[in-house]
Amino acid sequence: MARELGDRREAILGSAAALFAERGVAATTVRQIADAVGLLSGSLYHHFDSKESMVDEIISSFLADLRERYAKVLAREAGARERLHDLIVASLEAMAAHPHAAEIYQNDVNYLLRIERFGYLRNAGREVQHTWLQVIENGIAEGAFRSDLNPKALYRLMRDAVWLSARWFKPSRGYPVAKLAEDCTSLFLDGLTTAQRAAGVNL
Repeated sequence: MARELGDRREAILGSAAALFAERGVAATTVRQIADAVGLLSGSLYHHFDSKESMVDEIISSFLADLRERYAKVLAREAGARERLHDLIVASLEAMAAHPHAAEIYQNDVNYLLRIERFGYLRNAGREVQHTWLQVIENGIAEGAFRSDLNPKALYRLMRDAVWLSARWFKPSRGYPVAKLAEDCTSLFLDGLTTAQRAAGVNL
């Protein structure tokens, strides 16, 4: 019985997450979520006391997993390039483990911050930024990354590129998380041009 209830909760959260990502939290109704899982609206309240509780569980679980993965990246001995790659892998793996959570965060964080129970998202956002900036600034200090670019701008560009890939990226055997992370790292650090072409062009 407990396992059945747990499975039903997971099914509800999965359907709710997909709807929140597609329609937005504010525009998604409890009735729509109930319809998606074949329940009456009233039955949904046996599992969650509100729509906000579902959002909270989806996002808080994602952020807790992300925080743990980021901590492991920072704890490992690695060069700047490898650490950036590992940070991207950690982000992609967390997003794969928590489908739609990153999209909900990206799309609705400003709306959610107006609701008292989601005040923790401010600290969560600062922690994410601190982790990325630590990797970027260490890379600059080591001479591995360019020092003429604004670290916060780089953070926003890279973080958004990685997190918003959740909208289209579906890991497969032909193109797994590790390969996307490798391509992102190469693009961020090496750019689009080949080494020979880059050497012959002055911008």
